[in-house]
Order: sequence, then structure tokens, then C-alpha cells
Amino acid sequence: MTPAEPAHLEHATPADDAVPDYVLDLERAAEYLPAEQRALLRRAWAVGAAAHAGQLRKSGEPYITHPVAVARVLAEQNVDVETLVAAILHDTIEDTPLDRAQLAAEFGETVAELVDGVTKLDKLKFQDRQEAAAESFRKMLLAMARDLRVILIKLADRLHNMRTLGAQSPEARERIARETLEIYAPIAQRLGMNLIKSELQDLGFRALHPIRHAVLQKRIRAQPLLRREALARIEAQLAQKLANEGLQHRLVSRVKSPWSIYNKMQAEGKTFTQVMDVFGFRIIVGTVADCYHALGVVHSVYKPLDGRFRDFIAIPKANGYQSLHTVLFGPYGSPIEVQIRTQEMDLIAERGIAAHWTYKHGGEAPNSAQVRAHSWISNLLESQRGTGSSLEFLENVKVDLFPDEVYLFTPKGDILSLPRNSTALDFAYAVHTDVGNQAVAARVDKKLVPLRTKLVSGQKVEVVTAKSSMPKPQWLEFVVTGKARTAIRHQLKHLEHEDAVRLGHRMLDRALEELGSSLERLPAPRLDAYLGELRYPRLEELLADIALGNRMPAQVAQALTRDEGGTLDLLDTGAMPRSGDKILITGNERGIITFASCCMPIPGDEIMGYHTTGRGIMVHRMECPNVADYRKSPERWVAIGWDREVSGDFGAALRVEVDNSPGVLAQVAAAIAEAHSNIDGVEYLERDTNVAAIRFSIEVKSRKHLADVIRRTRRLQVVHGVQRL
Repeated sequence: MTPAEPAHLEHATPADDAVPDYVLDLERAAEYLPAEQRALLRRAWAVGAAAHAGQLRKSGEPYITHPVAVARVLAEQNVDVETLVAAILHDTIEDTPLDRAQLAAEFGETVAELVDGVTKLDKLKFQDRQEAAAESFRKMLLAMARDLRVILIKLADRLHNMRTLGAQSPEARERIARETLEIYAPIAQRLGMNLIKSELQDLGFRALHPIRHAVLQKRIRAQPLLRREALARIEAQLAQKLANEGLQHRLVSRVKSPWSIYNKMQAEGKTFTQVMDVFGFRIIVGTVADCYHALGVVHSVYKPLDGRFRDFIAIPKANGYQSLHTVLFGPYGSPIEVQIRTQEMDLIAERGIAAHWTYKHGGEAPNSAQVRAHSWISNLLESQRGTGSSLEFLENVKVDLFPDEVYLFTPKGDILSLPRNSTALDFAYAVHTDVGNQAVAARVDKKLVPLRTKLVSGQKVEVVTAKSSMPKPQWLEFVVTGKARTAIRHQLKHLEHEDAVRLGHRMLDRALEELGSSLERLPAPRLDAYLGELRYPRLEELLADIALGNRMPAQVAQALTRDEGGTLDLLDTGAMPRSGDKILITGNERGIITFASCCMPIPGDEIMGYHTTGRGIMVHRMECPNVADYRKSPERWVAIGWDREVSGDFGAALRVEVDNSPGVLAQVAAAIAEAHSNIDGVEYLERDTNVAAIRFSIEVKSRKHLADVIRRTRRLQVVHGVQRL
């Protein structure tokens, strides 16, 4: 039913002779819709044409031709009428006087919401185009979460823009093409929409590298006769054998696109001939059982290559794609790539979430591509809540968009798909953010492994957690998924801030005690006035800045006690603070305590702290040669010591002199390992015919632990001497 017509949009539905050809083409593409719904399309065109009246594209055509062409792209995907109406009107809110309320009154709330979801954020001011595009993408993703049809319209819009890219300036062409290849083509792939993905990739490649595209296109078309004959012969043999087995099938040979050839040449360092020296076929059959039957048939015609069979029917890809893949030894020395799938799988492989479009109000259940798309988007939305900026979020999305995946099993038998090179920690965050934050190790196929272990398809993974465990900065070095990266950063920022506030509190309190005061005894109005003067919203922000070295605690204490008659000026004393007032550290103060690499202090050493702007406290051993320089800035000294409860591993270095003979290194490494110490690095310092001096970078828990490592190493007959560096 068409909603009642509001007075402000009075345009009669035009007759056929007043309708341009491009609208009639759209109606022909939408013949799968009932007549009354096709009439609604013409109505939408009339409203859109009136709204865009006088607007032209860069090519000189009336602007309305673009949204109608976008709708036609979608009609070829057999989507519903609301999506087509929204496509025709997708630029009206942004570029015309029409507003959301008018669209809702005329075409219903759903259409208005779809148009609003596609509308870019042109009303807000951004630092640059990049940030605007990233924020626009974030908004589009939120709209996608409510209704997946938003992304269908956006992809069709991008496809038509790419088809008509010639009217743009060279700079705009390059920018739009790059954005298409980096974001929109991978999104189409992630949503299983292979037809649109392939065309976006090809058009993007042509815009970025026109000469390379033209050369590859020409060489593909000029395939040698010998190759065409070989292709026909293989096709005939496969078809004959499938027919003999009574399998109803459709067999098609697959043609590689310039983009896929170029990509393979770049990624694998292959020549054009090597890439093209592969025959590709697709076999489409009636049922899943027929797929496995057909697989047996093709394996009986040509022998399969070991380890090249993939079953995406039993374990579908993250975008819902299902198919059997096998590679065969060809009769001409060339491999034959074969994909086997049902008609429905083929439709989903080509159209993804647009296949059999079913909206949430009734109809059949959504297909697997739609279910997986919803799951992917909800995961992205969860990660965007913890992301600092739109640009960081967009980078995380890009990481997730290139789905070269591994498929893993949870202990309950559920399947999770993660990008290639994912680690056990990525898996933990994929299960749940809290599981990731508390992860300590993992069991892969019942074997205990560290969190940085890379996973491969088919493994069963169980995450080992501990409530006391917290994310570490080193985790960012090996996770690959955007969700894990965002969650770790978010948690680290939170923990660092808490630690900084605590340490800043102790430092300021000690500085105030030197002046005969304390935070508790300071008058509240005085403290509030000082915070207001320095534009700190809360006391916590000031304390964190003190810990990070951005404000000197002595100077802050003096300013706060000036009105109380505090007279001691620490800056003029030239002496270190009193040793009895040491700030005690546990070594776990993330981001605000750094252990100097020049002397590598460990628990049990006599230590001192030096305040560095923006980096917090740098901890040195008292006997460190660099300490003499720091005496020149006594206001930056911080009296610190080790707390009674110290945890974690601390870096230390040993110089070990050994016999220069085979197997010695392994003996020393084994002795260090027996003392429960990790080796981070090994480096030969000196070497002659008889003796070698080796530096071992190790991790220890305390001076006592280090002494144990040295004792075990000295016992070895091949060792001449050990000393701490």
C-alpha cells in the first residue's frame, strides 16, 4: 500500500510517455515485483526528480540518473521494493530540501531510516577529509546494524560511481579508487557479494593502474588456441563422467579477472604465464549429497593434489560462502581448480546477503550470509565502543575485512572464524572481551601453549583464565584482530590511568609532608581554585600528570601550600628527598614506571627514580654510571624502593665466558632454563679460537633469582666466568 500523500509532495505518478528510458530500464529490471510495487518506484522517481531538479552530475547528466542507476544495480539483485525506493531517494536528505519527516510521511518510516543511514555526515566539521570519511563510515555501520539493506544501497551507490569515474579529476579518481579497493570491495566480499566485489575491484584497479589493467585485459582475451582446446577437452571429460554417474549438473569454466591475476602476481611473485597456467571450473548440482558425489567423480577423472582440498560446506566461510574446493593434476601439467556447490550456494556465493532478500518482518528465515553479516557487524559495534577515534576504528575494520581465515573449534564444538595468523589471544577476545582480558594461556588440541601461539584451521582451542590476570602492552605486538587490539588498548588506558593516579597521590602527599601539610589537610576551596587555574576537571587528572612527569610534585605542593605559609623551597635545597619517605613500587605500574635499559634494575637492587616529562619515572640502580648526571637536577629525583610484594619478570643481562666449541650455547641455555628463567636474546660479544664471550638477555624475578641463575651457569665445566652487566 502506498501511504497517503502529504500536501507538500504533490506529484502525480507520470504516464509512460513522460518517463525517461533509464526509469523504464529500472522497471524492466524490477519485473519480479508486483505491478503496484513497480508503480511505487515510478512515484519515488517523480519525487526524487523534483527534489533534485536543476542539479547535474559532473558528466552533465541530470543528477536523478545516478540514484535511479543505483536502484537498477539493486534490482538486478532482486531486492525488495523498500530498498529500491530508498536507493532512488538516497541522496535527497543530504542534497535537497526534502527532510526525513517528509520521506517518512510519503514512503514510510523504513524507507526514511534507510535513506538516513546512507546519508553522509556533511553537517559536522572535521579536521580533514580522512576523518570525515571515517566518521561517516562509523555512522553507516550503526545504520547497518539496524538494517543490513543500508550497506546494499551504499555498495550499489559506490559501484555506479566507479562505473562513471571518468568525469572526476585525476586526484579524486585515485582517492575514490583506493577507498573502493581498501574498504568497499572487502565489505562486499565480507558480505558474500562476489559479483559486486569483483566489479568494484576491477574498476578500482583500472582507475589506479590503467595501463597495467589494459595490458592484462588484452592478454586474457588473446588466450592461445592451444589453451582454449585444452580447456574444452578437460570440460568434456568432466561433463561426460558426471553424466555417466547420473548427476544433474551445470559445468562452467571460470575466467580470472585482471585484478585477481595482478594480485596473485604481486603476492606470490609469479609471472602472468604462471598465474594463467591454471584451469578453473565450477560444478553446480542439486543437493549437498550430490556435491560430495561429484567430488568423488572428479577425483576419479584426475588425481587430486595432496592437501589442497577444502570443505566449506561443512565449515562455511565467515561470509556464509559454501562450496567444496579441490585441485587436480591436469593432463597438460597444469593444475585444475574445481569448485562444487548447489544452486542455492552458488546464488549466495554470487549475491551474499542480497540472495533471496528476506526482511526481518516475516518471509523465510534469513540465509546464512545474512546471519553471519549481522554477527560480524555486532562484533564491530562492540569494538567501536572502546575505540578512541573514528580513524582508529576504521583501521581495525580494515584488519577484519581481508578474510583469509582460519576456522577453529571451541570446547563446545562451535566454530569461530578468525583472520589468518590469529593467535590464541585473538581467539580469547573473539569468545568474549572479559575472557581475553583475563587470559593467561590456552590449550590447543589439549596441549598447553602460550597466548602468542598462531592458530591453524581445525584446531580445538580452550582459553585458560585467571581473575588476577590483566592485559599487557606486549600483547599489542602479536594480536591481529581489530577487536582484540581495541579491547587491549582500552583496558591498558584504564589501568595506566588508575596506576598513575595512585602513584601521583603518593608523590604529591610526600611533597606536601616535606612542607608540613597533606592532601587531606588542604582547604577544599584552595584545591578547587588551583585545579580551576590549571584547567583540570578533577583532582585525578592532576595526580596522573604528576606521575607522568608533566608536573613536578614539589612545585605543585608549594603552590598548594603558599597560602598556608609553607616556606621550604625544595628546588633550592640541592639535596635528595629524605630516604625514609621512599615511594614503594611493585614493578606492575604500567606506563608510568620504566626500568632503565642502561643498568636494568631488578627487585633487591638499591634504586632511585628520575622524573621524565610525559614518560613518568625512569628507575635506575644506585650504582648506575648515569646517576651522577641526574644529581644536577635534584628536583627530578624521586626516592623509591621495592614494595614487600613485588611480582612479574624483570630484564637482566649476563656476560658468560665459555669454551668456543659446538654445543656450548645449548648447555648454557639449558642451565638458565633449569633455573626457571626465560632467555630474551643471545649475542656474541667476543670470539677467538678457544674462548667466546656471550651476552644473554634474560628475565628474572629478583636478585635472589638472578644469583640462582648465575650459580647454575657457573657449575658448567665449559663456563670460565659469569658476570651481571
